[in-house]
Amino acid sequence: MSAFLRRGVVATLVAAGMVALPAANAPALADSTSVYVPPSPLPPGQNGDVLKSAPSTYNGAKATRILYLSRDNKDKPVAVSGSVFVPNSAWTGPGERPIVAYAPFTFGMGPQCAPSKTLAGEGASDVISGFQGGFVNALLNAGFAVAQTDYIGPWVEGGGEHPYVVRLSEAHTVLDVLRAAQRLPGTGLPANGPVGIAGYSEGGGAAASAAELAATYAPELDVKGVYAGAPPADKAALSKSLDGGMYVAFLGYALIGINQAYPEANMMSLANEAGAQLFLQARQTCTLDAVFRFMGKQTSSLTKSGQPVASFLARPPFDAIVAENRIGTLKPAMPTMVEQSPLDDVIPAATGKQMAKDWCAKGATVQWKDLVSFTPVFSHALGMLTAPGDATAWLQSAFKGQARSGNCGRF
Repeated sequence: MSAFLRRGVVATLVAAGMVALPAANAPALADSTSVYVPPSPLPPGQNGDVLKSAPSTYNGAKATRILYLSRDNKDKPVAVSGSVFVPNSAWTGPGERPIVAYAPFTFGMGPQCAPSKTLAGEGASDVISGFQGGFVNALLNAGFAVAQTDYIGPWVEGGGEHPYVVRLSEAHTVLDVLRAAQRLPGTGLPANGPVGIAGYSEGGGAAASAAELAATYAPELDVKGVYAGAPPADKAALSKSLDGGMYVAFLGYALIGINQAYPEANMMSLANEAGAQLFLQARQTCTLDAVFRFMGKQTSSLTKSGQPVASFLARPPFDAIVAENRIGTLKPAMPTMVEQSPLDDVIPAATGKQMAKDWCAKGATVQWKDLVSFTPVFSHALGMLTAPGDATAWLQSAFKGQARSGNCGRF
């Protein structure tokens, strides 16, 4: 893509209202980098224990960067970074101030891309960090505290590659960042108060995965509601829809994630020289760079056999991996809202709706909503203009106990 067109795309998104937030923030404290260096070996502890913390700066909130204990998809303990934001204004709602886990939108693979860095004005700041800031701000403006996870990744020393859209690890990190926020000293947050979860795109999948696992992985959490926007619930469908398109980079990210989470599958053995080179390049990129650099790539040109990635995911051992990462197989114990644009140009809308229907069939309380889209072009990204407000409003109703009916059978 030409530099002119790249600037035009970014300008369109910025003009739509998503100006990157970090430029407006004061610099974070210099010692914040130590948060990303875990103790070695990891100390014994409980999931969600805070290993390290450092004060940061964020407009309108007391911000703390954290490193906390969680679990990967193999149930191995890992150190995960994130942020906790507490509004400066007093909580005026009923009961105790709720904490909402924010599961971030796709931000990339490189160490510089982690939201706990970009939201603090460090690392890579672009329109994607503006999207993240827009979601965090909507939640903070409602008076909620926000616990934001970076998921597992190379931003933490020794963290390995980011297991992008891997269901178990992302669910664990989302649920454990809530535990960490409850245990973080000096915040004034309740240790066992009401909590919620919200995310869009990658974050929508992470939020939905957390909804499914909360009852068994974190039964002590009082989860009042979960918002999942445009969740990538079916990876097999995405392997076909993304291939050769504008957003094929997200498929590349998913393959890197599989390679990290399931090394026994030996994903890299399928790649030819060009595919191996793409892996090396993609693992250093943030979202926009990857989208523009790799758009239009056909995965059949990156494999030794000349077959597309979708054909491999349909056969062993990858079919079992795809099945393990499908969302919609377990019943969420709390009310959920699933929202997606019918015109979504990244994640087929049918996948999110099918996940919601699967939950309904299991007896869950589900509210489906078509996300407002003004154009099919960039409709997935522009959904982030609407999703934060919709998520916040729905969570407000959930915290008041007003999200108990849903609309199963009517979508």
